[in-house]
Order: sequence, then C-alpha cells, then structure tokens
Amino acid sequence: MSDSTLNPIKIGMIGAGAISGQYLAVIERLPILQLTAVADLDLTRAAEVAQKYGASALSVDELINSEDVDLVLNLTIPAAHAEIALQAIAAGKAVYGEKPLAATLSDGIKIIEAARAAGVRVGSAPDTVLGTGTQTARKAIDDGLIGTPISATATMITPGHERWHPNPDFYYQPGGGPLLDMGPYYVSSLITMLGPVRRVIGAASHTRPTRTIGSGARAGEIIDVAVDTHVTGVLVHESGALSTLVMSFDAAATKASNIEVHGSTASLVVPDPNRFDGDVELHEVGGEWTTLPVSAGYRDAGRGYGIADLAATPAGQDGRASGELALHVLDVMLSLLDSADQGVAVDVQTSCQRPDPVPLQDAPGGVVQS
Repeated sequence: MSDSTLNPIKIGMIGAGAISGQYLAVIERLPILQLTAVADLDLTRAAEVAQKYGASALSVDELINSEDVDLVLNLTIPAAHAEIALQAIAAGKAVYGEKPLAATLSDGIKIIEAARAAGVRVGSAPDTVLGTGTQTARKAIDDGLIGTPISATATMITPGHERWHPNPDFYYQPGGGPLLDMGPYYVSSLITMLGPVRRVIGAASHTRPTRTIGSGARAGEIIDVAVDTHVTGVLVHESGALSTLVMSFDAAATKASNIEVHGSTASLVVPDPNRFDGDVELHEVGGEWTTLPVSAGYRDAGRGYGIADLAATPAGQDGRASGELALHVLDVMLSLLDSADQGVAVDVQTSCQRPDPVPLQDAPGGVVQS
C-alpha cells in the first residue's frame, strides 16, 4: 500500500508546548497527515504555530467541533487528557494523546468505553515502540531466536529532572514520579515484546522530602516532593514471563541495559524505549554478543508515527499505538503503585491484544521493504 492510496487525516492539535515541535516535524513530512487547526491556552503561540504550518488558530471548543478536523491530537497536561479526549469523542472525532492515556484508571476506562460507543478510534503515545529498535527485538523473539521467553529487566535511573528542567514541580506531585513519567515507554515495550500483564508486585521509596531546581529563572528554589521517587517491581505477564522494573529519580547513574529479555536459549539487549531506533544485541548460550540487523519497524520514525499508523489502519481496526494498549499500560503502572502502597500482589484489571508487529518499512502506509 502506498501513501497515494490513502486520504490524509486532518489533525487538530490542542497544546502547542515543547513536545509539539516533534509532532509537527513528523506531520510536515508524512503525506498521510495534515495539520488543519491549532489551539492552546496561549493564543499568541497557537496563532504563530498555525500560521507557520498553514493551519487555523481556534479555541478548544471550535477545534473539537470543526468539520475540518478528523482527529484531535491531545498534547495537554496529563490532568486534562481525559476531559479533552471525552469532548472530542462526543463530537465524533478520533483522538490521539500524549502519554499517559489519563491521570486515573477510571478516566482511562471512560475514554475507551466512550470511543467504542461512538465508533471512533483512540490512540496514545508512546509510539516509540513502532520504531526499528523495539520491533527488531520483538521479531527476534517471535522468530524463536531466544527460545521460550522467561524474563526481562527494565531499568531507568536518573538523579531527577529538577537538575535540568526549569519547572519540574509536576514531576514530584501526584500523577508524576519516575514510573508515571518514564514507565509508559518501558511498559509499552515490554507488553509489545512479551504480551499483556496479569499481576504485579511492587515496592517504592520516598527518599527526599524536597528538591532544588538547578536551572532557569527559578534556580535554587526548593520544591516539595509528594510522590515516591524510586519504584521497583515485578510484572507477571499472561505468558508466564516475569519482567523486573526499576524506575528511579534518586540515583546518579547506571550501566545496566535499558531493557534485556532472557529466553531459554539466548538473551537480548533492547535499545532505549524512549527512542525509535538503536542496536539490538543477541547472546546465545555458549556464544557471544552480536548485533542483529534491522529487521522490523518503521525506519527513521518520530513522534507522530502512531497517528500515521492509525490513519493507515483499515476502518474498524485499532492502530498499533492503541487506546486499549495505553489503558493497559496505565493499569499496570497504577497497580504497581497500589501494590507498593499495600505491600501485597495486585491483579491488573485490564488486558489487551498484543499489538500487530510492524514489518520493516519507511513510513505508515508505505511500501514494505524486503
């Protein structure tokens, strides 16, 4: 299937902050996507972006109800994700949002149920799992290169975002923390490779009551920490595989791989799930580490390929970066925090279909490469 056989999907973008630049760059270079409207609380910023990309600057309500918008790209803060998504769905629009799908599981469920009732599709970041990094690792697993998958480890350790972010407050308030901030990348990748999760066992710690902003106009200002800043746990996949997760804003650094997957005959090193590409390494029993050739995923992908994938997916089907997957990822993370708080294993309420693999190709709707 080539791009010329598909009608462009008309996108109305709500939120023109820092992350929007990465989406706009992808929208501009993929024919299957067309930006038609922009809304932002900062009306001047919305107007500047709209003018630059040949779109209309509208209010949120005008954008959601515009006949020139097929899909609402929801780049608002996490606390507003559900409200905007539900408004868009009520107007008959498809929705694609930044991660997480919603701030609470109940809001996430409302989004998915409303979309099903309205017959519209929902997608959500992260779409990094559609790139050649995670997809090449998934193909290696699916092709039996590691034997039976047994376990995985996922590690993200930093000293905290306040060192570089000029306004890091929300990272340390409810809805923030290392798991909800960075966990979507790691958990989405683990589910893409190993399938959905049925139970979690967690533990967490809250090591410092305050943080000091290290850059920008507020440098030196002390902010309160109201969430756990080191979260660890085990994800029990429905397949029986066990994933160990460590997400931390408390330590200096790590030399651990971002993700490793271990099977009965070999192990894989999987690249950073916050990136679309990267080397996948394989070590067979009795062998040594070798780098696998790129064999699956969207080449040269960027943020927004999940929208393009949705646009290229036949009507009546979910895209690979689906709302169903995002809801399950949210459920896994919140269940892990509940487990850490209660000190017991917690069953995950939702499940999902493992997303379809991405054959090696240049762009959603493009020609598959051999």
